[in-house]
Amino acid sequence: MAKKVNKVNKTEHIKKALITSLEKSLGVVTTACKQVGIGRTTFYQYLKDDKEFAKAVKEIENIALDFAESQLHKQIQDGNTPATIFYLKTKGKARGYVERQEIQHEGAIKSTLIEWKPAEQELNKNVTDNSTTSLTVKKDSESTKEEPVVEKL
Repeated sequence: MAKKVNKVNKTEHIKKALITSLEKSLGVVTTACKQVGIGRTTFYQYLKDDKEFAKAVKEIENIALDFAESQLHKQIQDGNTPATIFYLKTKGKARGYVERQEIQHEGAIKSTLIEWKPAEQELNKNVTDNSTTSLTVKKDSESTKEEPVVEKL
């Protein structure tokens, strides 16, 4: 029983250390896992199994997103045109800042249907099953294609 309690305490200690490392790395999982000394698989197992841990990780993700948005706003204030365009394309869609492609076509559209017919094989059913099979080529009267015909001898 004491081993189980120690394992639970150790796991909780690792989770707390992970949360601290995630805060410092702005949510970069690989960096946090390396700092704590666990694998990413273990991290994702904790995330799956522990709702409180998952909630704390989600909050760190939101903090990282807020930080990135604040950096974008700084770039916009500094007159960075690509940053301004990016912001408008992502946040200004409701106001019409959407990149669209328009295709104009003048004239008629022609459509052609091509019919495909599989080659038919003719079997001579009058021969017994113990006979050998040979392959001959027969010309199709409707086309110039050659198609194989299987005949039993």
